[in-house]
Amino acid sequence: MRITTRPYLEPDAEATWQVFHDAIHGTAIRDYTPQQLEAWAPIAVDPAEWNGRRRRAWTVVAEIDGVVAGFSDLTDDGMLDMLFVHPRFAGQGVARVLVATVIAEARRRGLETVRTRASITARGAFERFGFVMDRENTENRIRGQRLTNYDMHLDLV
Repeated sequence: MRITTRPYLEPDAEATWQVFHDAIHGTAIRDYTPQQLEAWAPIAVDPAEWNGRRRRAWTVVAEIDGVVAGFSDLTDDGMLDMLFVHPRFAGQGVARVLVATVIAEARRRGLETVRTRASITARGAFERFGFVMDRENTENRIRGQRLTNYDMHLDLV
């Protein structure tokens, strides 16, 4: 099994949305209620809106054998906003490769820090990648549902 990364392309919209949806509903289910999961990743999305969001950030896609296994991104202000791996590829190093790719891009841009807002589910992974928790956000809300997350950062200098 070989993980490859490449820049996001418009035809990746559907596959990356599916990764996002399935990762939340398949992995975060142990940490959030069904109502919270539906608010976070509803069954349907506007493909143009999703594509626009992916294109506004520097988005990278990870593939295994030509299949989109995950994706991540980096905004202009140093936020790693998305890091999602399809549950079928969990535990195979996809997240680690994606984070390393994002960090390399941040360094290429001369950024000193990468920030993220990690879910309860992802917090441990981000800590293993070297991120430090700054604060817990117990009042974070998506579509009226409270979804606790954590502001975290990784110093690059």
